[in-house]
Amino acid sequence: MAQLRPVLLVEDSPNDIELTLAALEKSRLANPVLVARDGVEALDMLFRRGNSPDEPQLPAVVLLDIKLPRMDGLEVLEEMRREERTRNVPVVMLTSSREEQDLIKSYGLGVNAFVVKPVGHREFFEAIRDIGAFWAVLNEPPPDQAASGNPGEGT
Repeated sequence: MAQLRPVLLVEDSPNDIELTLAALEKSRLANPVLVARDGVEALDMLFRRGNSPDEPQLPAVVLLDIKLPRMDGLEVLEEMRREERTRNVPVVMLTSSREEQDLIKSYGLGVNAFVVKPVGHREFFEAIRDIGAFWAVLNEPPPDQAASGNPGEGT
């Protein structure tokens, strides 16, 4: 049986991390969830640099905040789309930003979805549950990502 690909949550707010993890757990999402607290850490995980754990697969989806320390979410997205290995990994901007420029730039850089974080806990839980179910369970990845995420490697 194929190993479930992880969900990568890139978020610097401890409260939002806790709520997101609780919502994913409550939705019974079986995929492991990795957490990066800034853009540099996220890219280290995606590209297996530095002290990043050696994950065998690319994530099923990246839940990416825009406003992050060290490197913001738009820069992370731009770097992901520039690299062949991560170009097709689904990215959902999950952010509190309602700025039109962030929306326009995100789609210009190839984001798959842009979701403004709901303010209420119940609405936030429902949004995370739906995002997790769609991208990690229902979405069919391109063939080159379905296995290990590394071209030429088998399952």
